Amino acid sequence: MQTFDPNEPLYVAFWLYRVDPLWRRRSGTERAADREATARAIQNAATDLTIRGVYSLVGLRHDADLLFWIIGPNLDAFQQLAAAINRSPLGGYLEQAYTYVAVTVPSQYDPEHRPEFLKGEPPKAYLSMYPFVKTPEWYLLPYEQRRALMIEHGRLGRRHTHPESGEGVRTNTVHSFGLGDQEFVVAFEGDDPAALERMVEELRAAEVRRYTQRDTPIFLARLKPLAEALADLG
Repeated sequence: MQTFDPNEPLYVAFWLYRVDPLWRRRSGTERAADREATARAIQNAATDLTIRGVYSLVGLRHDADLLFWIIGPNLDAFQQLAAAINRSPLGGYLEQAYTYVAVTVPSQYDPEHRPEFLKGEPPKAYLSMYPFVKTPEWYLLPYEQRRALMIEHGRLGRRHTHPESGEGVRTNTVHSFGLGDQEFVVAFEGDDPAALERMVEELRAAEVRRYTQRDTPIFLARLKPLAEALADLG
């Protein structure tokens, strides 16, 4: 996997697509040709981007089937890739159900805390991703109080992210102020969905939870090679 300079801001996008059921009525030969041409279009258009993962949500969500996690220094390249998908044979049957755009910046509470993907480690088998918004009251608290609450939150999380836990959940939080309807996008990675569940359930008991306004919808997705994720569509 590609490594990144943690001091350089990077844009991050999570694109969630839903396939039109009409596409599944095409013949198997036609669908196979659509998938192959679309995969080529994606690979050709993503040369200036890093696709961290392609994920299948088939059977895991009712309103989205396919997720792309994309990283890059320039949003123009993101738009070029999205346009290439739109122009592909399968693109005419894909609706972009959800779009989340964010950027990597240091945490104001712990400047050393960065998204795990910046280390260049390969993605894990499952992704749990959601938008996040805090209450207005949070931003009116004194900085030191906010910092203390976030330290407690981090302590609880480290029980699941630290290697000694045996669970090895990776955490990635990216900022989205002014870039979308959310303030943050949170992405947890793990090889065991039950480990993801245990971590998120325990974090619900943190005091800082009082200042959560919204943290849904939550998308659970399975990492797959591009061809396999497209095959799951039908």
